[in-house]
Amino acid sequence: MKNKKFVLGIFALLSCIGYLLWPVYQFYAWSLDSLPLSPFGWQALATEAPSTQKLYQKELQPAADQSLKAIEKHRQKIGSPAISAAVSACGKLVWAGASGWADLEEQIPVTTETRFRIGSTSKALTGTALARLAQKGSVDLDSSISNYLEALPNPEWAEITPRQLASHMSGLPHYKKNSDWLGLYKTLELDTHYDSMYQALEIFDNSELLFQPGTNFYYSTLGTVLLGAVLAGSEQKSYLNVMEDEVFIPAGMKNTEVSPLNGNMERNIARFYKSNGLSGDELRLREWRPVDLSHRLPGGGFISTPTDLVKLGAHYLDDNFLAAETREVFWSPQKLANGEVNKQHYALGWRYREQEIPSVGIVRHANHGGVSRGSQSWLMIMPDHNLSVAVNINRKTKAFWDFGRISMDIAKAFIRQQGKLGCK
Repeated sequence: MKNKKFVLGIFALLSCIGYLLWPVYQFYAWSLDSLPLSPFGWQALATEAPSTQKLYQKELQPAADQSLKAIEKHRQKIGSPAISAAVSACGKLVWAGASGWADLEEQIPVTTETRFRIGSTSKALTGTALARLAQKGSVDLDSSISNYLEALPNPEWAEITPRQLASHMSGLPHYKKNSDWLGLYKTLELDTHYDSMYQALEIFDNSELLFQPGTNFYYSTLGTVLLGAVLAGSEQKSYLNVMEDEVFIPAGMKNTEVSPLNGNMERNIARFYKSNGLSGDELRLREWRPVDLSHRLPGGGFISTPTDLVKLGAHYLDDNFLAAETREVFWSPQKLANGEVNKQHYALGWRYREQEIPSVGIVRHANHGGVSRGSQSWLMIMPDHNLSVAVNINRKTKAFWDFGRISMDIAKAFIRQQGKLGCK
């Protein structure tokens, strides 16, 4: 009898340990490729795939056709089930194109309306809401966030300002340096849903600051989550309602919302895929496991379309949406307390840089990329050309720019037809 109880006790203990370690295994196997996954469920990627495009200005047909061919070729090169892209120019949508499969198993083609997880491109959306609220005086970029939250879960946060949160200079950690162990565990589990960003602060409210706010730079999605709670507090409404009122509705972004647990063809949401890390004929893909990303919504939890993203780009260049002086503030790389620009030249919710495009020259652009579970996103706005380009795929590449570089080819095609864009 004693032996039986002992065996049952050991079994219960091992079961408990296994239950607790399962999220850790899931994270290392799916996100870090450090542990093996089941050999079942992998699918080959067909070389041939359908493509589609929508052109809203017939004079741009050469640029449209060139861009569609470019994304078809790029999809094959990077081994993505689907790729989707869009361009806005002179304040309006001018082209959208897509190639590949939204659902590999069912062979459902991607369309220009298919939605993808956009990962950290969500930060640019949150930054836009901050810009709008700062512009109308609801938020002071340089005042303590304690002015907007009824109670600060961590007293060290009283020194932090909205500007520091939006520029990653608050001292808050990113996921792996989160010393709130229970919260860190929840970011491995990815199965807790948060309707309130204030509630989501529990995943890092016991974590220590990495440095005194304003003195250094450390990229932090958790900091953007806190910024989302600040925006909600300033308006006395939910973060999502703030985004709808300040960004989605004014910009006409009808296909942007909280990411679901996985793809959903009935709602035009792509299936999200993980690769086996190989290429060519050995490449295999499988659908990503269900994950709840609501805890990181302001910094990485939205789904959208390239069309919606370039609509935002078009509105960003509209003085009726954001005044020129507001745009300048939010696209200016921020300085540390010692007067030096932060090491990533990060502005407020955006990166801003100059980049050479062959046969075009130096192009200035505000941008933000995003990497999510089984998806990648890129949005850039080129003010000198009154042009925006967005691209999305439903898998991850080893190097982000292996995916993102296609945006430069698309930009070049449309910049070359600048004279036909009709900008005033």
